[in-house]
Amino acid sequence: IAHVYVRRPEDLDATRAALDGLPGIETLLDDAGKKAHHLDHPRAGELVAVAEPDAWFTYYYWLDDARAPDFAQLVEIHRKPGYDPVELFMDPLDPYVKVKAATALARKKLGMRYRMAVVPLDASPIRGSHGRLPASDDDGPLLICSTPRAVGDRVAATDVKQLLLRLAGLG
Repeated sequence: IAHVYVRRPEDLDATRAALDGLPGIETLLDDAGKKAHHLDHPRAGELVAVAEPDAWFTYYYWLDDARAPDFAQLVEIHRKPGYDPVELFMDPLDPYVKVKAATALARKKLGMRYRMAVVPLDASPIRGSHGRLPASDDDGPLLICSTPRAVGDRVAATDVKQLLLRLAGLG
């Protein structure tokens, strides 16, 4: 999902019109939609865009890769504005990417400063949406434990912690 914040309320309709029908956006949630999906938090955007099943909303806010921020090609979880699955890949266009990664790891092992600058600026290898609910329960997460019948047909994500605590005898 992507939270869309609209500074001026009078711009909400124009923002919705600009986003409506864009490739990669399956649904735009307004106040009623956010409430129906339990996303009506005070810090939620005025609109919430839900990605199509095989789409992902990048955080890339630059139009020219030459102007990308330094952290874009780094494994840098604290400076990026959200989860970046592109960090799972090495830049296929850089012939020395494996040498760079090995050098960075060697520097790390020696206690020296290092930069893991191996991430591509091309987000196209990403095929899916982090956090998107599956279309079918058969495609969803599976919880297996050694206690017979400890889990019913379905467990809400918000109930998993309590279930695990109970199974461990802590809850």
